[in-house]
Amino acid sequence: MDLTLRIWRQTGPDAPGAFETHRAEDIDEHMSFLEMLDVLNERLIGAGREPVAFDSDCREGICGSCGLMINGQPHGPQRGTATCQLHMRQYTDGDTITVEPFRAAGFPIVKDLVVDRTAFDRIIQAGGYISVPTGSAPDANLTLVPRIDAERAMDAAACIACGACVAACPNAAAHLFTAAKISHLALLPQGQPERSRRVQDMVDTMDQFFGSCTNHGECEAVCPKEISIDFIALMHRDYRRAKLRPHR
Repeated sequence: MDLTLRIWRQTGPDAPGAFETHRAEDIDEHMSFLEMLDVLNERLIGAGREPVAFDSDCREGICGSCGLMINGQPHGPQRGTATCQLHMRQYTDGDTITVEPFRAAGFPIVKDLVVDRTAFDRIIQAGGYISVPTGSAPDANLTLVPRIDAERAMDAAACIACGACVAACPNAAAHLFTAAKISHLALLPQGQPERSRRVQDMVDTMDQFFGSCTNHGECEAVCPKEISIDFIALMHRDYRRAKLRPHR
């Protein structure tokens, strides 16, 4: 298939940016979206031009680094799919596709389609871990966990920190990401000792970089792991409880 690509180009964080139009010809429908961009870059390099900068790593929908805005939608049109898992068969011959970086103040542009997601790292550093001394590794079945709690914790832990929730939110809120990272620890016995302090520190850090949640639900709609906004409610409940009963 032959496609027309409108791709955002920006040489640096402080440089002006603009869309460039490129022809992507003879694209195999079985290619992933990133493979299509690889083909475009090979042709640009062959013509002596600067390739398009974009992030990727695992290309298996695990790492979350591949996030792009495709025709105004994070990760593209297919629900529950990261950009690297999106295949060109979702498009038809002659389509025009607009590709741009995630747009949010908390994700400043580094170059072209690459954004800086360091703000997510700051949230995790604020409390997204368990620091209880445990000595040697315990036996796998030593701590009993109810099945429903284990399943909910796994649902939350599926978050790959891609940032699609932030990019889709009209307020550029990071509540779904933060709630997932808080909840998968809060639902397990191992996460209880620091539960109150964790939610306060992570939410307060989140508020330094991102907007407020007003329940649009766009985050859940575009999440490649389809994480439920129910976790946001759990986070808010824990946060209010922690403020009323400070950790001692």
